[in-house]
Amino acid sequence: MAMILACGTPWSLSDCIDYALEHNITVKQSKISVEQKEIALNTAKNRFLPGVSAGASQNFSFGRGLTADNTYANTNTTSTSFSLGGEMPVFQGLQLVNNVKLSRLDLEAATKDLEKTRDDIRIAVARAYMEILYDTEMLSVAKSQQEVDSILVERIKHVRESGKASEADVAAQEATYAQSCLNVVQAQNNLRLSVLELSQLLELDSPENFSIETPDVEGMEITVLKNPEQIYAAALEVKPAIKAEEARVAYAERNIAVAKGAFSPTLSLSGGIGTNYYTTNGLPSPTFSEQLKNNFSQYVGLSLNIPIFSRMSNANSLKAAKLNYSNQQLQLESVKKELYKEIQQAYYNAVASQSKFISSGKAAESSYKSFELTKEKYAAGKANITEYNQAKDKNIEAASNFIQARYECLFQTRLLLFYEGEEIIL
Repeated sequence: MAMILACGTPWSLSDCIDYALEHNITVKQSKISVEQKEIALNTAKNRFLPGVSAGASQNFSFGRGLTADNTYANTNTTSTSFSLGGEMPVFQGLQLVNNVKLSRLDLEAATKDLEKTRDDIRIAVARAYMEILYDTEMLSVAKSQQEVDSILVERIKHVRESGKASEADVAAQEATYAQSCLNVVQAQNNLRLSVLELSQLLELDSPENFSIETPDVEGMEITVLKNPEQIYAAALEVKPAIKAEEARVAYAERNIAVAKGAFSPTLSLSGGIGTNYYTTNGLPSPTFSEQLKNNFSQYVGLSLNIPIFSRMSNANSLKAAKLNYSNQQLQLESVKKELYKEIQQAYYNAVASQSKFISSGKAAESSYKSFELTKEKYAAGKANITEYNQAKDKNIEAASNFIQARYECLFQTRLLLFYEGEEIIL
């Protein structure tokens, strides 16, 4: 993709979307969130493993101390000890099992959030791409009109030389040409801003040398639209925003089981080995290896903890978990309703854009014919500059409405397919 930018090759919509998904900062942050959840899941799984630790200590004692014959004497003693111990949960009220399931659901929600972020980027890139296409065509219309007005300026100057046009006529035509030049400048600025917006979505350093492919939309046909209910039913099965909230509902439900587990007894198994070496200054003592062998010890233990009264902490945690579950169910319903509203809005926008595309196409064709006739009359001296400008303005407005309707229709119909799980393509 970097090579495409370097050599100035135009980018397709697919190129732009792929690049944005790889480089967009919001997407990168969502990826990091997924990786964090993966680590949390791994940590939860590893809690089933026994914990093992080793220890060693060295102590020195100086000064007066009680001796074996119950007298006090100034002695120096040293002791060295080594230990190795382990602890393993036997039963934790299913807390460990439920925490693994919680982490897995948390990871699933984060993964779907990442997909939603990607979907949002896809839509934003597609909309910005369409805006560039629209502004490009509007610049082409403005330049065409500028060329026509430039020719008419030269023509009326020749007519003035023959005495059939006044200085006022020339000035009026030059003013019209100046307005056309201004329209070109405005169209160029609009295009630059559109390119800048898309380049920023792609996280490019600069919009310089960046351009997009222009698809062939001349023969675009009106497609039959599915109704909102059909689109919504398909969207519920594929849209990550819904899947993320469903995972959070399952998470909240599982969290109730975790809260209930706090009322259960817990049982842990522990065990270890140890030994030590001890010397007293001035007194004989066995060798280091002999003491380590003779002082070797082992232990195994079971620890049972039965919760009796937790100052209502466990009970309140259970109540909070149930309330969170109810709230998450409401959140899921809210997201579903919001999705349905979006689909309804997109559907009626698509219907309106199709109607506008058809009507604006007819209006643009009629305005162009009217302008061409007025232009010929004006060149022949049978129409004045005011009539020419009025016909030109109507033609530009009609062309603008048609171009806008065409790309809006294209975007809205593709958006409906996107809600059903298809990629946005041109």
